[in-house]
Amino acid sequence: MTTPSLKRRKLGELLIADGQLTEEQLNQALAYQHRHGGRLGAILLKMGFVTEEAMIKMLGSQMGIAHIEPSDIVIEQSVIKLVPEQMARRYQVLPVARKERVITLAMADPLNVFAIDAVRQATGLDVQPVVSREQEVLKAINRYYSITSSMERVVKTLDDQRTGQDRRSQSDRRSETSLDESYQVDELGDMTLIRELRSVVGELKAEDAPVIKFVNMMIAQAVREGTSDIHLEPDSDVLRIRYRVDGLLREVLTSPRHLQAGVTSRIKIMANIDIAEKRIPQDGAIQIKVGKKDLDIRVSTLPTVFGEKVVMRLLDKSNVLLGLEESGMAERHVVPFRKLIRRPYGLILVTGPTGSGKSTTLYGSLQEINSIDKNIVTVEDPVEYQLKIINQVQVNSKAGVTFASGLRSILRQDPDVIMIGEIRDKETATIAIQAALTGHLVFSTLHTNDAPTAATRLIDMGVEPFLIASTLSGVVAQRLVRRVCQRCKSPYEPQADLLKNLNLNGAQPSSLNGAQAGETFMHGKGCQECRQTGYAGRMGIYELLILDDALRTQIIARATAREIQIQAKKSGFMTLREDGLLKAAHGRTTLEEVLRVTQEIEE
Repeated sequence: MTTPSLKRRKLGELLIADGQLTEEQLNQALAYQHRHGGRLGAILLKMGFVTEEAMIKMLGSQMGIAHIEPSDIVIEQSVIKLVPEQMARRYQVLPVARKERVITLAMADPLNVFAIDAVRQATGLDVQPVVSREQEVLKAINRYYSITSSMERVVKTLDDQRTGQDRRSQSDRRSETSLDESYQVDELGDMTLIRELRSVVGELKAEDAPVIKFVNMMIAQAVREGTSDIHLEPDSDVLRIRYRVDGLLREVLTSPRHLQAGVTSRIKIMANIDIAEKRIPQDGAIQIKVGKKDLDIRVSTLPTVFGEKVVMRLLDKSNVLLGLEESGMAERHVVPFRKLIRRPYGLILVTGPTGSGKSTTLYGSLQEINSIDKNIVTVEDPVEYQLKIINQVQVNSKAGVTFASGLRSILRQDPDVIMIGEIRDKETATIAIQAALTGHLVFSTLHTNDAPTAATRLIDMGVEPFLIASTLSGVVAQRLVRRVCQRCKSPYEPQADLLKNLNLNGAQPSSLNGAQAGETFMHGKGCQECRQTGYAGRMGIYELLILDDALRTQIIARATAREIQIQAKKSGFMTLREDGLLKAAHGRTTLEEVLRVTQEIEE
């Protein structure tokens, strides 16, 4: 084994041979190390004798040690788990890849033979060191060994507790589903963890029971990562936890199956849901403050063959206050849409599938026209965000408050503007149209794939075409696409089959109508900021159909959606895909994202 003195001498000799260090500087650094301890490399950096860049270059040229940045690569969780967190922090190392019997180790000091030997013994694998900047290694350690690690420790505590309970006699054992067993458990005893959790969660209290800490950590981590939904899914032998981030689900943690009862019961209590009822779906809500964010959490339970699945939708109140431009609507759509929503009457529809941002567009529209001299009333299922001055009604089917009945009552409340959460049937559609005919401005949503299909869907519901033509002012269709990460974005050349699927002639956006000279398609390489995905956040792509006389004539004639689209294009109508392609040309999203969420109306 290489001794510390040999290792230090070798590092110094290498730096001297490379012209980065003098003999006198090396002796000063070694004297400092003798008095105070520490790594020679860190001491040389601290004393200003060498730079990190110079040392990295020297290691590459003199010893063939590659340089990587952990933020530039995707590291699997299974690889991270190979090296314990305590060891990673002690030696400032990070496992980044494994190939057969070799583990690649990012190190601030790749000549530290003690660290290499420790990892080799802990993993049973050969170690291939690569050099990384110290701060980048520390950032990556903090990221990968974060709350997920803490959650796993809590899971282990609960699992050990279960093992101890299983050893007790049958007469003393309580049911797993009882409230007492779920929460009367020993304190975890990790005060550092509790303090960290309290600083992150704010008013969400970290109490003594490990199961409570586990739920709190799960919510805290979800908020940190910008999660929109938390899925807790019981399987045959595990409880799987997945987060939906930027529209896509990813697995965060699996825990022993028997922990499901306690975790589900805790969430139900927080959401004021009946914990004894497990046979039917239930809904509830949690209102908390996470850090500086006011958060509403909608909780839904669903009985499955392995137990209750729980989905928690995290609603950040600050997001609903986004302006139309901030949500991604381009000026070519914002200007005419603002004119549309300021009309005194008419029906305005927002269409798209679940999770496409329809509610955000509706709330943003209401916020734009909201004033003290208007009586704005909504009927929603559920009320996702509470808005000032606006009167919001919650649908309650058990009490007889439906969209249709609520809308009838609203019409007796002297409204100026009405927002209906969704038009689901002929009755609601008919009342909404009657409200528009009698001088009210009505907003609502409809589940269609595009704007031209909205009129045909209402006709399919049984609404007379002439009533639709008389009241429908405009239709917005939308989807959400992921934004290219601004930190790691770079130009790229899309693959030929992708261009073919999008009916594009070449790899440059200049052929697109509305694209500017010199623009190029962009994608994200993947970095720490975007969790190696290349994307950070989401934005909307839109199509706006404004009714004119020609389109009204087509609706009365029961024209198809394709015929309505062809007519609309004569007035400058732009499809969802075309809007998405332009945003890709501007480098704001990728062609892959546009293809993923859009489809063209068939001929």
